[in-house]
Amino acid sequence: MLRHLDGFVGDSKKILDAWDAYSDEHTGLDGWPYDDHAYGVRKSQRDADTAAAFETVRAGARYLLATAEIQLAHLPAHAVRSHWGWQLGVLRDALDRLDELHGEWVQTRESLPAAARSGTPAFDDVLAEHHAECWSYLDTWATHGDVVRDINSAARHAPTPSVPSPTVTAVPASNRAKPGRR
Repeated sequence: MLRHLDGFVGDSKKILDAWDAYSDEHTGLDGWPYDDHAYGVRKSQRDADTAAAFETVRAGARYLLATAEIQLAHLPAHAVRSHWGWQLGVLRDALDRLDELHGEWVQTRESLPAAARSGTPAFDDVLAEHHAECWSYLDTWATHGDVVRDINSAARHAPTPSVPSPTVTAVPASNRAKPGRR
């Protein structure tokens, strides 16, 4: 799952770099695009590409966050960066919102007329709106997702605490509870 997250972070950086280059080239000094329609189409493509890149992470995102939170709680204080907890919270909030938006998208998609399929304006326009709503939360994952890897790396390199292993006492077979009625 960490490889998927790393892939998403890398892909989203490339997507954002390409968007920034496009935006710089196609806007005036005042920041307004030369061609609103072309700019909007390209922005929609950025949003869709970022959403597609996140799909490899989506299924395991909650597990990644939970694991990072557990690892963070067990790290020695000197190995913890003060912003890690905040970043995990930002990622969790973004994922919560992405899940809500996904649920809304599923409902919207199901309410579309049967003729509204991928490739038709009725479908594609609504999907573009969905991607636009998701983009800032996906960008949050692209911006702060590295914290999960950073925490994992710190946990792997932290000295193992000297915690005694629990004592296991065998219970003789004759003293074990028997299934059934008592």
